[in-house]
Amino acid sequence: METLVKPLSVENTPQPEAALEAKGLSKRYRLGGETIVALSGLELTVPKGQFLAVMGPSGSGKSTLLHLLGLLDSADAGSVEIAGQPTASLSDDALTMLRRDKLGFVFQSFELIPNLSARENILLPAEVAGRRANAEKTLVKLASALGIEERLTHRPAQLSGGQQQRVALARALINDPVVILADEPTGNLDSHTGEEVLALFGRGVREEGWTVVMVTHDPKAALHADRIVFLRDGKLVGETLTNGAEARSTIERFVGV
Repeated sequence: METLVKPLSVENTPQPEAALEAKGLSKRYRLGGETIVALSGLELTVPKGQFLAVMGPSGSGKSTLLHLLGLLDSADAGSVEIAGQPTASLSDDALTMLRRDKLGFVFQSFELIPNLSARENILLPAEVAGRRANAEKTLVKLASALGIEERLTHRPAQLSGGQQQRVALARALINDPVVILADEPTGNLDSHTGEEVLALFGRGVREEGWTVVMVTHDPKAALHADRIVFLRDGKLVGETLTNGAEARSTIERFVGV
């Protein structure tokens, strides 16, 4: 396997607790009479408190990886662990509860319910989990931190794209998840608003201890992360930290920008 950047040596270095682990993940799909290998034995560990970006060309397996990490699909082989908890043998009901309690999702298209206010959208996961009272208190802090406290009574159509994505982020955070999974979260935003949303992710990781896994095709977005991993043909082929001079050149080598 080609490795663009070797992982840093971790010998004799205490390792932070893993928020998320993929162990030998493989996934195939049938398309007509053809078998498509989406992931092939992929190994990935995301420590708690890290902002990780996943990059790769179209068809590299990014979306499949996000779906498997988010327990939205099942692997053909391998396993996913959330905060050390194996998920391969869990029932559908247990997986649903684990997604609800341990994972937060942020999508490119926001996925807000149009006839609910921002407040109602944010509180919906907590209401489903029977935690509405505690979530009401959390909402005050989240709305202030995300700058949407004046917009909570508005419906999605009355909000700008950036405000909608902030509402979606608050919804993802309302149950205090172990990991936030973000699928092209700036894809429908202008560059300035996208930068603001990415800055929110970064600040949350640094100051609040969030763990974020973001799939993106945008090198500028990826450079907001702490670490970037690169996929090609369903395999992890390289990685880089973003605090070094080699980060931009590594992205250029991989995605050709």
